[in-house]
Amino acid sequence: MKQLILGGARSGKSRLAEARALEWSDECPDTCSEIGRGELIYVATAKAGDDEMRQRIRAHQADRDARWQLVEAPLKLAEVLDRLRDRSACVLVDCLTLWISNALHEACWLQERDQLLEVMHSLQDAPLSVVLVSNEVGSGVVPMGQLSREFVDASGWLHQALVPLCDTVTLVVAGLPLTLKGES
Repeated sequence: MKQLILGGARSGKSRLAEARALEWSDECPDTCSEIGRGELIYVATAKAGDDEMRQRIRAHQADRDARWQLVEAPLKLAEVLDRLRDRSACVLVDCLTLWISNALHEACWLQERDQLLEVMHSLQDAPLSVVLVSNEVGSGVVPMGQLSREFVDASGWLHQALVPLCDTVTLVVAGLPLTLKGES
């Protein structure tokens, strides 16, 4: 199962993604692991650049229980997913827009994007379940600054490219999931 969960800031998209991953883990056949639950891997893309972001990261970590394994991937997201491809696991990537920011800042966006799309395409028949979380940033006005426009464009084009590669696409607004594609 490949899922894309979109929403604005504080929309509830991460909470929904975690709930879906936990549901996947609980429903995983006994063959997934010795304890009958599927492996949960949280791929965090954030960089703790200031105190406020460090606090946000700590709060997210405190909300997750011991079932989650953490992988930090501010860049090289495709490599992480490719390494995990043959595992009976659910990987939750939170979030793509932070990863896009990191890649734009490091001037490697096009390479990172192309590698992610290639890996996501190659994962179609892999046992790995993937839940991608991203901010829907294209619903407002066109930003005035060039870098801001590049970010909004990169996010929008990536979301559109991921839709055909995902079984379900959900938009979260005010904590309410709206199914855009597939079954939730």
